[in-house]
Amino acid sequence: MKRKFITNLLLLLFLNVLIKPFWIFGIDLTVQNMVGDESYGLYFSLLSFSMLLNILLDLGITNYNNRNIAQHSQLLKKHISNIIGLKLLLAGIYAVVCIVTALLIGYKEVQLHLLIFLILNQFLISFTLYLRSNISGLHLFRTDSLLSVLDRSLMIAICSVLLFTDITNHTFRIEWFVYAQTAAYFATSMITLGVVLARTGRLHFHFDRKFFVAFLKKSYPYALLILLMSFYNRIDSVLLERLLPDGKEQAGIYAHAFRLLDAVSMFGVLFAGLLLPIFARMIKQKEDIGPMVQFSFLLLFIPAVIISLSSGFYDHEIMILLNYSNSQLSASVFRLLMLSFPGIAVTYIFGTLLTANGSIRQLNQMALTGMALNIGLNLFLIPEIQALGSAWASLATQTFTALAQTLIAVRLLKLKISYRLTGKLILFVGFVFLSGYFSRQIGHWMWGYLLMISTSALFAFLTRLINLKALTEIIQNKQQA
Repeated sequence: MKRKFITNLLLLLFLNVLIKPFWIFGIDLTVQNMVGDESYGLYFSLLSFSMLLNILLDLGITNYNNRNIAQHSQLLKKHISNIIGLKLLLAGIYAVVCIVTALLIGYKEVQLHLLIFLILNQFLISFTLYLRSNISGLHLFRTDSLLSVLDRSLMIAICSVLLFTDITNHTFRIEWFVYAQTAAYFATSMITLGVVLARTGRLHFHFDRKFFVAFLKKSYPYALLILLMSFYNRIDSVLLERLLPDGKEQAGIYAHAFRLLDAVSMFGVLFAGLLLPIFARMIKQKEDIGPMVQFSFLLLFIPAVIISLSSGFYDHEIMILLNYSNSQLSASVFRLLMLSFPGIAVTYIFGTLLTANGSIRQLNQMALTGMALNIGLNLFLIPEIQALGSAWASLATQTFTALAQTLIAVRLLKLKISYRLTGKLILFVGFVFLSGYFSRQIGHWMWGYLLMISTSALFAFLTRLINLKALTEIIQNKQQA
């Protein structure tokens, strides 16, 4: 399992490092700079709004299906026709609820036009993720890895034509950005469907009410979890846009910083996507999961600490480098959001482990508390300190939920706490902080930034928090997991 995890993780990292940074900094950032903070802020808040309610598209089906197919692969052909029928039914419900809610909270014609296409995009994303859950559930990780970057690759191609050629007469509208995403998501969903049908054979749509009810009874706890986590992860920009007179601009400033957090968080998403079916199968086969948990935790947490603290020490320089408007405020928001990244990394490990274990009730209790904490802090802080208030709310929430999930996992799965490892981690965090402090004394910030990252990484290898020799042996299959 360790070898399967690390080899497929390397493929995923290679593909995502190849594609997604260009999407984020070459396309997404260029779009924001061309249309301005206000237009992009409107798009970003509407995107977050559509994501808050997209649980209605899924109702926990994807996460439950991933775990279920990993443990019972023979159910794929039996379930897929019924589940696709259920997904189409849920899409209609989601669209109606989104539009009605948008009208109730005061969205007008311009917002509704964009929102309709974002609703369609959310359906296509959800449909593709469900199809990919079957592929990863069968442990076809290489195929899933290629599909995971297909939508972004297509969007880069389409948007590059719109942004960097004369086809638009050097003008660009935020609507075109959304239309490009729709085209890419549609093509990706059709290609992914073709891959799945190659395994299952011909598809027959079924609308079996008894199946729907029975399946949703098993998946709805996963749906509630995703809904609650979506609220405390995505409601910030919606509240900024709705609560403040200059809300669109504040949401745009928040998007500047959030974009970079979203970029580094993709590594956590990759880990979770691989770990869920691996953990699920190991738990079903009653294997010792402790070594795998520690192994994956260190691989994600160590880089998260380095990225988080280095971003905090060089926040303003990074914002200026990216040519952000209002770089001073963006830097303050960026610093706080990046400090929440280690908490997010912990969630991707222990939250995934608890999901694989079926400990959804405990996760829902944690997520409900996290949502209440996040909304409460946002409502209190946004009127006082605007986008900075949302950043503080995010940091507090991510820290709380990470600690809660760690404690729940230790208690339920009887994981052994290594006090020696805990001490080494505390020492490591202290070293990274000190390396950041001393690196600031170097004349040019870029050299200081690179020195901080390189010395921190070297310290992690020297203290064997990341064991390079063991990684090499795993990849070469000399060490049996």
